[in-house]
Amino acid sequence: MRRASFSGGAVSTVCCLLASFCPAMAKGGAAATEEPNVNQTYIVRKAVSVPELEGKWDGPAWKEADTFAVQHFHPQSSGHHPKVQGKMLFTDKGVYVIFKVEDRYVVSMYSAYQDPVCRDSCVEFFVQPKAKRGYFNFEINCGGTLLLQFHERNEKGEDVPIVVPQEEAKGIKVYHSMPDKVSPEIAEDTAWCVEYFVPFSVFECYIGPLGTVAGQAWRANFYKCADRSSHPHWAAWAPIGEKLSFHQPASFGTIRFAE
Repeated sequence: MRRASFSGGAVSTVCCLLASFCPAMAKGGAAATEEPNVNQTYIVRKAVSVPELEGKWDGPAWKEADTFAVQHFHPQSSGHHPKVQGKMLFTDKGVYVIFKVEDRYVVSMYSAYQDPVCRDSCVEFFVQPKAKRGYFNFEINCGGTLLLQFHERNEKGEDVPIVVPQEEAKGIKVYHSMPDKVSPEIAEDTAWCVEYFVPFSVFECYIGPLGTVAGQAWRANFYKCADRSSHPHWAAWAPIGEKLSFHQPASFGTIRFAE
């Protein structure tokens, strides 16, 4: 069992040019004010018991959560299409997300906060809590390394990514079943899990008070990628269309928090 807690320490320097070598981070998505993907809706249940962050997919905390499938693979993907499932819960303090991946060609080369983890075997959660405001991208490789940014449109309609400092991400807790680094790549069938907690305060630093989350509808998408593996692929919960970019808020689906 391995855990990563992003707390304290120096903030990693990350250039917005990450998008130039990471297809999953490409800019130029549609405006965030467009209508969401109405065909994709996920109900986020309130946790009856708090997840232990030990990867217990079928454990007491997760057994009542609905399951979503990340199964819409972009045409540019290789023939390797891993089975990717996820669940989400919330408490009064924040949200929990868990991914279960039945994979091959698993690799994890990056281990520092804000490294370009989309190059590795990686699962991602993009979320826009408030309409007409920016969205966050949580990207975590199988080794538990996090990249976190906030994106908002400027007056020119340009996507402006803001790197979330490590100090502001200190409350995020991550469990990962694989070692921090996986190299060489594992070609055999490999199942792995990433589970994490995000306090509401992380969102509120950028979009203000959330109020009572129960009953709210947020826009979001869930992804799986492995840009630089031997068998690259890009999959989404809500389809992203022909453009190979996860940064398309117009393609986000809806997550509704149960009342």
